[in-house]
Amino acid sequence: MATLTRIMRGACACALAGAAFAASAHASAQASAHASAHASAQETAQAGTDAAVNPTVARQQAQEIAKGDPPRWYRDDPAQQTLRKELGAALQEAQNACRKAPAAERKSCMQEARATWQRETAQLGKPMPRQ
Repeated sequence: MATLTRIMRGACACALAGAAFAASAHASAQASAHASAHASAQETAQAGTDAAVNPTVARQQAQEIAKGDPPRWYRDDPAQQTLRKELGAALQEAQNACRKAPAAERKSCMQEARATWQRETAQLGKPMPRQ
């Protein structure tokens, strides 16, 4: 279970980072498309710096990044409620990925996601209510 918990936490962190990166890239692309060449050059130059960030906040962020991942991300949390919540979140992520798949693959993808969720919840001891 500890390994499953770590994998799911890592997957969630990766998904969040990927979504943040995609949103940042999308916003940057829109800003570049609508701005003049001069304004785009200025935005690009400032985007890589902390010029728009409060210096106190920038220092705090630098300290947090230097420390690395928080230890709580790697602590085993065997609470049933937490494990069920993580399994539900993993199911939802899998279903969202299935919805983006081609229509021909969608049904089997959803069935596989549901089967994985049911198999993992069975390992917890008692099945979760259907979603």
